[in-house]
Amino acid sequence: MTRRDDALREQSRECHILHIDMDAFYASVVVRERPELLEVPVIVGGGNRGVVLSANYLARQYGVHSAMPMTRARRACPQAVVIAPDYETFTLVSSSVMENFRQVTPLVEVLSLDEAFLDVSGSTRRLGTPYDIGENLRARIHDEQGITCSVGIAASVSVAKLASRRAKPDGLVVVPPAAVTSFLHPLDVGDLWGVGEKTQAMLHRLGLITVGDVAHTPLPTLQRAVGTALGTQLHELAWGTDRRVVSTGSVGFFGLGGGADTTPDKSMGAQQTFGRDIDDRELVLREVLRLTAKVTGRMRGASVAGRTVTLTVRFADFTTITRSRTMPEATDVTQEVYRTATALYDALGLQRARIRLVGVRVEGLMVRSSVHRQLVLGEPEHGWSDADRAVDRAVRRFGASAVGPASLIS
Repeated sequence: MTRRDDALREQSRECHILHIDMDAFYASVVVRERPELLEVPVIVGGGNRGVVLSANYLARQYGVHSAMPMTRARRACPQAVVIAPDYETFTLVSSSVMENFRQVTPLVEVLSLDEAFLDVSGSTRRLGTPYDIGENLRARIHDEQGITCSVGIAASVSVAKLASRRAKPDGLVVVPPAAVTSFLHPLDVGDLWGVGEKTQAMLHRLGLITVGDVAHTPLPTLQRAVGTALGTQLHELAWGTDRRVVSTGSVGFFGLGGGADTTPDKSMGAQQTFGRDIDDRELVLREVLRLTAKVTGRMRGASVAGRTVTLTVRFADFTTITRSRTMPEATDVTQEVYRTATALYDALGLQRARIRLVGVRVEGLMVRSSVHRQLVLGEPEHGWSDADRAVDRAVRRFGASAVGPASLIS
């Protein structure tokens, strides 16, 4: 570690909020799937009448940016390769990234497919400083997904958001409490999170050009100029003292004068990158079982069950395939999900293919109490479901290593 790393590690001890944003997410996923596009400008978007969803950094050098009309983007960068969006792949990669976040802390607020807030205040004793956590997540996402992300670390969500923007691309920025004003105040007011073009123009007309101008305007004066609620919020943002907390289990879009749009999780999953590429079916399926037990344990903890099992396999060359199968009934039983995942793997017919990563996901989640299982004649009174719940009780009391499938014992 360098002296700079040591300094950032120490500065981060006072910060517990991480904002993690994928770099040019949609374009990066497209380039990962098509490595021949690595050195050319790439635009992800619709037809001539559509808009740009994302552009890689080579295209951005020509002024292309998201939400730009495709006709303007093509004129600005005529040599760019335009790719139609593949939302299935984007969602799969996003789900895997978010699962990595949830392995660090349960306090994850997903803002969109490519960004989230994490509150790591309860994770530092186990995983190190927020700086260590941020760097480990950056490395893991790059290793597992072949894309990069930028991390902002601060004591408040709004400053962490701005810090991740400063970190782009593929970087990490820490803004400790003592440095908040020197970081914020030189910025244009339009850089504040949630300040749109109309609010920026209004503030500029009032002579409030920088964040520092807003911060040093007396609060009553600011409230008379822009309204009580907006004035108060702008004042807090300008000093980095917003009291918003990370809201778990939802997709939130935070803006001035706006609320949060919430959508419950519809799937749970886990994945693992092997220390070395392997081609042994038994070893792969052992990992599939371990991941399945982890996922179904989380499902039971959340009192949900699901019908669709998705298996992800990534090969040594980063080629990734997914296969799904929907079961007759929703379940949270480890063995039922594992049998389905095993059938999906065997159906691939892989012969000595070297595998880099494997993942298991259960989708179509619903409240467990709403699931009514069909009784089977001759079925034993106690089965795998009771065994799973006994394991859950043991794990809660004695820890994760207390009990588990016998085939996973080394």
